[in-house]
Formats: sequence, structure tokens, C-alpha cells
Amino acid sequence: MAAQYSAPSALDFFKAVADETRLLSLLMIEQAGELCVCELMAALELPQPKISRHLAQLRKTGLVSDRRDGQWVYYRLHPALADWMKATLSNARHHARGTIARPIQRLQAMDRRTASLSCASTRPLPTTGSNS
Repeated sequence: MAAQYSAPSALDFFKAVADETRLLSLLMIEQAGELCVCELMAALELPQPKISRHLAQLRKTGLVSDRRDGQWVYYRLHPALADWMKATLSNARHHARGTIARPIQRLQAMDRRTASLSCASTRPLPTTGSNS
């Protein structure tokens, strides 16, 4: 039986996005549609435990959901996330293009040999263009 979705409160939403790592992760996920831990590690240049800890907090808060594909876990915005929260993230991403440009470039520059052994090999990489 699937767990019941508990929508985050406005306070929980703003607490979650107040942290730079969580905010950047959410903005990148919002742009790409779905990312895994290894992609966020490459893009944000942070260690796996830190990325995983922040993603776990975002999942617990109800901002992201995950799906497993073999050994990889992919994260996306929770489909039941309130429209105003999705709009806030989209607007923030639009205005933070300069802030997330470098992480997006790092994601796109992932070594293809390494990527072929990871989750990144199964999907196209996000573009730096706007997905508004």
C-alpha cells in the first residue's frame, strides 16, 4: 500500500528552500524533470552523503518523490505538490539562471564514460534554456 501524501505547509516549504543545497537541488530537478544523486553530486560538486541527506529531507517534507530503477534512485518534484509551490520554484529558477548555470554546465559535461556506468546514461541531459 502506498503511503498517503502529506502536503507540505508554507512554513515547511520555505524552511526547505532556505538551505542553498536544497534550493539548488530543487531548481535543478524542476528544470530537468528528474535527477538522481550522482547527477546532483556532479552538478553541485558535493559528496554523496550530503546530497542524499538533503534529498531525504526534501522527500520527508513532501517536496520531492522518488522512484527506483535498478540501483539508481531518481528524484522529481512531487506530482501532488501545490501549484503555488511549483510556480514559486519555476519563477525562482527563471530568476536564478546565473546561479544554476554552472551546475547545469557541470551536469552536461559529465564524462560520458563515467556516465555510461551511472544513472545519467539512460536519459538526456537538461539544457540551459528556459523551460517556462
